[in-house]
Amino acid sequence: MDEFKDLSKKLGKRPGEFVRKGEADFKENNLKESLDEDDALFAAMAKFPKIMERPIVVKGEKAVLGRPPENVLKLL
Repeated sequence: MDEFKDLSKKLGKRPGEFVRKGEADFKENNLKESLDEDDALFAAMAKFPKIMERPIVVKGEKAVLGRPPENVLKLL
């Protein structure tokens, strides 16, 4: 879970801001109810990695979501 917390910090986003709310695992496990509970979402990401937005590009202490692709250019 520490990796997800670190990733959240690098993105400058709470986990609820980089989950795929339309993903089947998100819906089937009623994770919408946990959107404001960071630790619960970090645990869900560990159990259901598909719910994370992707790709995520990390460079040093910064990270960006790879969609739209222009985000990656800003990081590089």
